[in-house]
Amino acid sequence: MTSRPAATLAQRKRQLVADELTRAALDLLAHGGFDAVTVDEIATAAGVSKRTFFRYFASKEDVVVQFLAALGAAMREELARRPVAEAPSVALRCAVWRCVQDCAGHEERARSVVRLILSTPALLARFLERQAQWRDELAAQLAVRLGLDAGRELYPRLAADMALAAFHTVLQRWSAADGGGEVDGGGEGVDVAALTENCFAVIAPALDAVVRTPAPGRA
Repeated sequence: MTSRPAATLAQRKRQLVADELTRAALDLLAHGGFDAVTVDEIATAAGVSKRTFFRYFASKEDVVVQFLAALGAAMREELARRPVAEAPSVALRCAVWRCVQDCAGHEERARSVVRLILSTPALLARFLERQAQWRDELAAQLAVRLGLDAGRELYPRLAADMALAAFHTVLQRWSAADGGGEVDGGGEGVDVAALTENCFAVIAPALDAVVRTPAPGRA
């Protein structure tokens, strides 16, 4: 009867350590550069040993990958909860906006991390790798929503690619801005809300033109 609370406490402690390591790593990497910062420095900043760092992460890259994984999960969850009758362009825009909010809501730290990812070849490669995974997950969810065969129909994969291209464009513009860009559109930087809307306005006609691939042997 007492083992469950003990396990929960252990999990909480582990999560606190993981969160502190992530915070320290992202702050140091964003400001010091990926190649310049060492694991020893990250561990010291988090108040733990190097050995403890490697209990949680296999490398510096893995810290950033975890950050990316959280974005992908948020996008997938938001798409899954959108009303089925909602137009695909609206559902996908809301899914992407959820991730944009997660980034822009933490403003300077997240902006620095995104800049780091986009400017570091090794991290950019992992980011694109993650986006490929997100595309498959979004395509599968779209297929379920629309009653399509994800393995045969062209639409789900193409629509997911377009949505992720919009997401990438928003991140690039927002991270390159000097400041502002709050999620409510204030400040002197990029208005991320308007930018997201504009990106999806461009691709909405294609997203909402759901075309089913003819069955083999049919015209």
